[in-house]
Amino acid sequence: MSFSQERPVLKKSGNLSKSFVPNRQERDSMVNRPSRKVAKNEKANIKDYLIITRENDSIQLDTTLSIYKEYKFNYLRKDDFELLPFSNMGQTYNTLSENFKSNALQPSFGANAKHFNYMDVDDINYYHVPTPLTELMYKTGFEQGHLLDALFTVNTSKQFNFSIAYKGMRSLGKYVHVLSSTGNFRFTTNYKTKNNRYVARTHIVMQDILNEENGGLSDEDLLNFESGVKEFLDRPIFDPIFQDAQSSLEGRRFYLDHSYILKERDSLNSNKIEIGNVLSFEDKYYHFTQATRNNYFGNAFISSRISDKVTLETFYAEFNARYSNKTLGAFKVNAGYTDYNYGYNSIVILDGQRITNRLLGSVVSFGGAYQKTIGGFALKGDVGLNLTGDLKGNFINAEAAYRINEDIDASASLNSNSKAPDFNFQLFHSDYLNYNWKNNFKNQNTKQLAFNLRSKKYGTLEVDYNTLNNYLYFAKDDPLNGGVKPFQFDKTVNYIRAKLSNEVSYRNFSLNNTVLYQSVMDGEEVFNVPQIVTRHSLYYTNELFKKALFLQTGVTFSYFSSYYMNRYDPLLAEFYVQNTMEVGDFPRIDFFINAKIRQTRLFLKAEHLNSSFTGYNFYSAPNYPYRDFIVRFGIVWNFFL
Repeated sequence: MSFSQERPVLKKSGNLSKSFVPNRQERDSMVNRPSRKVAKNEKANIKDYLIITRENDSIQLDTTLSIYKEYKFNYLRKDDFELLPFSNMGQTYNTLSENFKSNALQPSFGANAKHFNYMDVDDINYYHVPTPLTELMYKTGFEQGHLLDALFTVNTSKQFNFSIAYKGMRSLGKYVHVLSSTGNFRFTTNYKTKNNRYVARTHIVMQDILNEENGGLSDEDLLNFESGVKEFLDRPIFDPIFQDAQSSLEGRRFYLDHSYILKERDSLNSNKIEIGNVLSFEDKYYHFTQATRNNYFGNAFISSRISDKVTLETFYAEFNARYSNKTLGAFKVNAGYTDYNYGYNSIVILDGQRITNRLLGSVVSFGGAYQKTIGGFALKGDVGLNLTGDLKGNFINAEAAYRINEDIDASASLNSNSKAPDFNFQLFHSDYLNYNWKNNFKNQNTKQLAFNLRSKKYGTLEVDYNTLNNYLYFAKDDPLNGGVKPFQFDKTVNYIRAKLSNEVSYRNFSLNNTVLYQSVMDGEEVFNVPQIVTRHSLYYTNELFKKALFLQTGVTFSYFSSYYMNRYDPLLAEFYVQNTMEVGDFPRIDFFINAKIRQTRLFLKAEHLNSSFTGYNFYSAPNYPYRDFIVRFGIVWNFFL
């Protein structure tokens, strides 16, 4: 799904930073005019092809080519500036920066390292198109593998649209036993009556994410890897810690969001009343298997056929009402009911203690929202609270935006969140003895104060200050045994970030820069991030062959400073804190040639081309090497029927 990568311009409306008009360049094949070459419907215009988010924001389809399309042409199809991928496509990512802004009231499932490609409710889009639209995205993998994301959407009438999409990936990888295979199926419908008073959106999503796990390279092999000796450049020569384990995450979700306008606003009456209902059912499971017990995880109840499987079923129902007035603004209230069932099929008795196998319960929640535009100010606020149930939680979010002049926008936000620990912090079972627990941790409390300053001329500055109380993390309680366990920090973590991004151009050359500075002032023993993360792209653009081809080529330099990077635990599918091995301080240089012909965008990239001459000290996590030099090809192709 493609949308504008240029800095959006805020519309003058009551919706705070939600309604955008893309700052487009005149490179779109269908911009501002009907195209007889592309669409059989001569009245079709590129502005009529809309992508609609869950929050009812409409984004125009964009088939242009920009540096931001280059940044998003990856497995996740989003800018991964703050993420560091593992060696194989479809594996997990290490996080170089954290954003603690959250409006969540309920705990997450866990196995967070498996969720980077898991599509949640907010990741699903709906469509409105004047003619059938198809988009194909393809990219090569690592050794016997490919990525394909295909989307088809059509309006059978102006009132009804449906879309069907599937993203499938399989990649063998350069190292032994790191195969990845994933699939994301999406089906959506979008319906509204002719008078626009009733609107309904539904989706069905089915996902599976499978990875072979090998524990990384042994400490002895790290010396051979860093030596750069020719025989060790053949990566399959390394024997990983184990070669008989795999992990998988599967889920399916059925979702319905519909609303009806009881009283419609008109020229004489500024009042509008709308009621809505949301229903969602989702079940997912995480499964880790291993053929034989390995000392890497410690002792086990059994010596072979390790099998740890945990499931979560959630049902959510919400009733909401919205009242809007031209003078007072827009108010919304909602009441929600959540039913959850997390756990295992058997009870564990360890050291004479009985560990339960289920967390069952229900939660009734309440929420409210307000938004209003007053002159040049746009205001927005959200609140949420769990009223009843075993899971306590609340959040407050307040935002304000102001347009200083035609070039500069400023905004500020305050977010406070209190949420129960993720389910795998509370309860976990395994055939390995060290991975069994039942905990009663306190809620993790986060507060964030953020400021943003946006300028088309000078760039964007984003600053946020975060305080974390009762911070939850994974770590080894004893470095000599194989167990990773959850812990809660009894002090306050203070964390600040400042990110500056801009672009300067001269004739056909441009330099795009993103620099992130961050500091942990208290709590470095449990929360580690690199102090500097930076990315710079110097590139050339031009239109060739009588403007039939748009060319973009250049180099991207990426770097992050050395720090105590979190380790990866393949049994939990979580990252855990370590303070013994510093990772980072290695550059990554990519060379790319991209081109656009009508609605087709071609991508060719030489990734990490400096790997052979800047030192073999590059890692995605301790004991997990980063990617070697490789050339990869891809394409994004839109069809307008």
